[in-house]
Amino acid sequence: MTLGRARLPLVILSVFAISSCQTEDKSPQPHFTTNSRGQKTTGTAQANADTHFIEFRSRYALTYGHTYVVFGRVDANGNMIDPEVAGLAPASPDAAPYVMGHFIPVPATTGQTDGDLEEQYRSASWRVMLTDDEYSGVVAFIREQQANSHFWQASVDNCNNWVGEIARHMGYKTPSIWLRPQQFITELREMNTA
Repeated sequence: MTLGRARLPLVILSVFAISSCQTEDKSPQPHFTTNSRGQKTTGTAQANADTHFIEFRSRYALTYGHTYVVFGRVDANGNMIDPEVAGLAPASPDAAPYVMGHFIPVPATTGQTDGDLEEQYRSASWRVMLTDDEYSGVVAFIREQQANSHFWQASVDNCNNWVGEIARHMGYKTPSIWLRPQQFITELREMNTA
């Protein structure tokens, strides 16, 4: 009887992990840019006022994808200048820790992973233009989160949850962490934009 009860949490975690992988990604979603209040940005006056940004992104991968943020400054044309990447993923590019991480916590990395800045892998994104003060606050939160994130686990401590913490810090509503990354980013944007 005890052995059966011990397996129940493993079965529940497996169901969550498997169910999050059941839908298929759509074609790349358009790029969206808003201010921190979720209002679409237009004109050069807004661009000149807010030269910092955070971009909530998802990308395609061999599995169900990855959710992360890109942040930094933009030039007058909206091009990124020396962008930084932050997200939560298994620390090894080897598949074994990734597979194990669906059952137990595995060591994590919180920086850039392969493909994060390659345009052909982007599946969805929402860029939020920020004032200097807003940007400073968000970056401080990201740095704190990076310093305190040591493990990745697919059903609890995953990339969606990690990025969702940043969004919640900014005052945004967040969708379920068990969505595919593309769906997570799309729903995050839709929940918080006008």
